[in-house]
Formats: sequence, C-alpha cells, structure tokens
Amino acid sequence: MNKSTMFRKVVGASTLTLATAIAATSVANAATWRYAHEEYDGDVQDVYAEHFKDYVEENSDHTIQIFEFGQLGESDDIMEQTQNGILQFVNQSPGFTGSLIPEAQIFFIPYLMPTDMETVVEFFRESEAINKMFPKLYSDAGLELLQMYPEGEMVVTLDEKATSPEGFQNKKIRVMTNPLLSATYEAFGATPTPLPWGEVYGALQTNMIDGQENPIFWIESGGLYEVSPNLIFTGHGWFTTAIMANQDFYEGLPEEDQQLVQEAADYAFDKIIDHIDGLAEESLEKIKEASDDVTVTKLNDEQIEAFRDRAPQVEETFIEMTGESGKELLEQFKEDLKEVQSN
Repeated sequence: MNKSTMFRKVVGASTLTLATAIAATSVANAATWRYAHEEYDGDVQDVYAEHFKDYVEENSDHTIQIFEFGQLGESDDIMEQTQNGILQFVNQSPGFTGSLIPEAQIFFIPYLMPTDMETVVEFFRESEAINKMFPKLYSDAGLELLQMYPEGEMVVTLDEKATSPEGFQNKKIRVMTNPLLSATYEAFGATPTPLPWGEVYGALQTNMIDGQENPIFWIESGGLYEVSPNLIFTGHGWFTTAIMANQDFYEGLPEEDQQLVQEAADYAFDKIIDHIDGLAEESLEKIKEASDDVTVTKLNDEQIEAFRDRAPQVEETFIEMTGESGKELLEQFKEDLKEVQSN
C-alpha cells in the first residue's frame, strides 16, 4: 500500500482497540517503552525514532516499541496518551503542542528562522531559548523535553502558481490546529483551514481546500503533489518537531536510565541532522520524476520581501497570545539567532 492510499485509510476502530490494549499493561517496571510519532515509515520522525530505539537497545536491556502515524490515532491522540502514561515517549510538532504550550507556536512566526541548513542546525544546538527556556515550559505541562530538531524548510503547495500575497488571496490553505499558524496565513491573505493530517489528501483531491504547507519530503512521501502540484518555496520557516517523555515516567527512572534516555535523544539528533542533509533536494527530484504536472516556484528576494513585510503583525499576535513569557522567549530567540548568524 502506498502512502497516498494510507491517507485515506480509516484507523478509528483499530486505533481505539490498540490504545485500550496497551493502556491495560502496567508500565511501572516495564522493560518495554512505547514511543509514538506523527509520520510514516521512513519519514524523518520515524528515522529519528529508530535511531533512538537502536541506542537504547544497544546500551541497555530495555526495548522500544514504535508506533507510526495512524496506529494510535492523530497527533492529539498520542499526546493525550503520553500525558496519561499510556505512552512513555511522543514525538510531536509544536504546531500541535501549541494548544498545550502556547509559547511553542513561536516556530510559526514567519521569517523568524533562517533558511540555510547550517545556520538552522547550529541554532538548534546552541540556542538558549530552545535548550534552557523550552524545557521549563514543557515541564509545566507535565512533559520532559528531550530534544527539539528541524525536519526541513516549509513549502506551500497550491492549486495554481503564486508569487505574491495577492496570489494567496482567499485561498483555503490547510493548517494544523494552531492559532498562530492561522494568523500567519491570514497575514499572507489566505483563508486558513484547520484539518487533521489524515484528511489533507482527500480535501485537496476534492477541492475542499486549495493548498497546504509541509516540508518537501512529506509532500513527496504523502503524494500531496499528485493533488496539489504547484510548489512554492516562500522561505518563511522550517518545520520543527520535538521528542518528549511523560514526566512522571521520566522522573521515576533510576539515574542511569535518565542518562540513557538523554544520550539516546542526543545520538538520534546527530543522526537525523545527517539524514536531512540533502533530503529536500532528493525529494524534489523524486517529485519531478513522478509528475509532469508539477511546477516549482522559488521566490526571489523582492517577492519574499512582500511576504516578510507582513510578519510583524504575526509577532504581535504571538505576544498577545503568550504574554510576558512569550515576549521574553521571542527576545531570547532573536538574540540566539543574531549570535549564530554573526558566527
């Protein structure tokens, strides 16, 4: 079964059965830890999870059981299961975590992040906002933040070409259930349309929506180019994700297991950075080879500036949503970026 078909697979009944079954198993002294993520076999989060699993299993007697997208439900489902202790680990984008931790929406302020991979990676390694401020925010929500990492530059697909905000005017663009991401596309002139990930392909196919945004590898992996063939590189941000542990579970581990988990997260981070290097270019070539209908538009500096001019209003919305803590985080974010870029 290809991944385009997987988009249309109904998983509700089996999801409930599987979640119920694993919930019935006591995890107090379990040697098997359960880890769910938001993507399919071979996608970036899955590759990260496999490296995490390899490190844990090679350096301990523990085992990791990985659940891909759909096996336990949508993103909201796996987060709820992690908070309830059914899952020990979850990999989820701030796009969804933002409803739980509003400050996590910072990654959806357009043109805040740089676009070149070397600077992005150094930022994730060195940023005080990510490595010191975010763990406290996640902790307040009952989650142990183990690692944040980038997956790839965001690319917009539409039903027709566009090079300006006017081309986005009134376009129904799918967004995650994230208020700030909605504010971004409103600023761009579009009509943000929240939809679960599993419904995106069908919604594009039936013209219920006009477009969506995702890293290029996911556009290729999910076959989205088949039903939304005009790819637009706006340079407005990178897709970011995070691996977290249930905090009660993590704090209940002996010190050597806590260290093992941290080392596994760091090991998988290094591996995933190697994995995504060149992945976007490879995925784009696969898309071009697979379809003659695809168009690729990379905005020039002048075209990008027309979108960038609308970013300040999204920053204002972010501060309105998050208050003083969000303002402090944004200031530190910018300071960290300035330092990385100066190097």
